[in-house]
Amino acid sequence: MSTTNPLEQSVRDQLERYFTDLGDEAQPRDLLAMVVNCVERPVLQIALEQTHGNQSKAAEMLGITRSTLRKKLLAHDLQP
Repeated sequence: MSTTNPLEQSVRDQLERYFTDLGDEAQPRDLLAMVVNCVERPVLQIALEQTHGNQSKAAEMLGITRSTLRKKLLAHDLQP
């Protein structure tokens, strides 16, 4: 018996709602990029909040380098 991760289930529920709201006529383009962009910003914000703005610790928490974190912060117009 497999259990679904609550975060995964939440994303799934929201995507189903998105498609319901979108209707049958429109087909989204670049869905993966859209979802990644929508999720990445709050993940970066939360990581920085949890580490009290310490970018080295936030990068470690995220599993990325500090340099990559800084690039992502700039891309999302978040204050480094």
